[in-house]
Amino acid sequence: MHDLRLLRERPDLLRDALRRRGALDALAPTLERAEALERSRREAIRAAEAKRADSNAISQEVRRRKQAGDDAGALIEQGRRLGAELEQLDRERADAEAAYTSLVAELPNLLLADVPAGGEEANRVIRSWGTPRPATAVRPHWEIAEALGILDLPRAAKVAGSGFLVFRGLGARLVRSLMSFMLDLHTITHGYEELWVPAVVNRASMFGTAQFPKFEDEQYGLVAEDLFLVPTAEVPVTNLYRDEILEGATLPRAFAAYSPCFRREAGAHGKDTRGLLRVHQFDKVELVRYSTPEHAPAQLELLTSHAEAVLQQLGLAYRVVLLAGGDTGFASAKTYDLEVWAPGVGKWLEVSSCSTFTDFQARRANIRYRPAAGGKPAFVHTLNGSGTAFPRLIAALLEQYQEADGSVRVPDVLRAGLGTDRLG
Repeated sequence: MHDLRLLRERPDLLRDALRRRGALDALAPTLERAEALERSRREAIRAAEAKRADSNAISQEVRRRKQAGDDAGALIEQGRRLGAELEQLDRERADAEAAYTSLVAELPNLLLADVPAGGEEANRVIRSWGTPRPATAVRPHWEIAEALGILDLPRAAKVAGSGFLVFRGLGARLVRSLMSFMLDLHTITHGYEELWVPAVVNRASMFGTAQFPKFEDEQYGLVAEDLFLVPTAEVPVTNLYRDEILEGATLPRAFAAYSPCFRREAGAHGKDTRGLLRVHQFDKVELVRYSTPEHAPAQLELLTSHAEAVLQQLGLAYRVVLLAGGDTGFASAKTYDLEVWAPGVGKWLEVSSCSTFTDFQARRANIRYRPAAGGKPAFVHTLNGSGTAFPRLIAALLEQYQEADGSVRVPDVLRAGLGTDRLG
């Protein structure tokens, strides 16, 4: 959510952000309607102030006439008419404010100055780590996983439908080992507080992190209860402090949480559907940070380095990509994607998005902090990133570490959890 003064005082900032996202033409009608509603609200306020001044003057004159014993009937009737007109103006102002707030909720976050304009083609590779394995004589992960008996897609489809997974034996143990490895890394080494959060959230939580209203058709819902399966642990973790005021001395705060994640992936039919590349349910460890505004840029770099540490310890070649405006998520002000190299499919696979949301989510969820130096409460800045998502990571592991005999070597950091140094 934007500061509602934005359209009134600096509409140029919002138009520039929409232009850099490539969304100005599509959202121009929404912006124009919001500006018209804001004008209507201000006009209603000015008219109400003028009538309220008249009403006060009439009330004073009525009192004077009554004290003098003069007739005040006509003035009293005039005052009643003014009161009815004031009530109507207040209703018009409230209706305009509600419609304005609803429209502004449909507008994406402002982009930071260093986010390049353009679409996916304008994304920038910031840095790389490791040496990608050549994409020759490497079988795709779904073939290796099927041969090893660790992934059962046909039975997953039978019990739930396409886009769902069943890991078996060492495959299931691999998922569990990844969860423990990541949570231990982020909590013990990086200092995050571990949370175990609900797998369902309410509508207010989905609005708070900006999944709603724009992405409601992407979510799985429990209609009777008006609850929703979490698309990421970001939603329950960020909303833990909704409608609360934190002490500034406690910031920054950092949380790590594992959760299953559920996404309908509407509109993605036929795109990267083989194996583990695009699924409806997956596992992920999420990192969330609260920060004061002045420290948020450094917090984004720190959070991104924590997600990178996962890939470094797993020995997977990756690159950090700064997303251009048109490829940046609706709520994000700046995003780095971490992409691992998967030689079997010959692609860079996104396994983490690390984003700063400035105060966009905090305004929607009303999360504030009290500055240590005093002063009125201000909105926190929220950040999050995958630390990391499992399916594509597993795909990269199976392709990076496969041997000629069909077995797969296990990275050192996972061997204790798996109880073996090799799959197969």
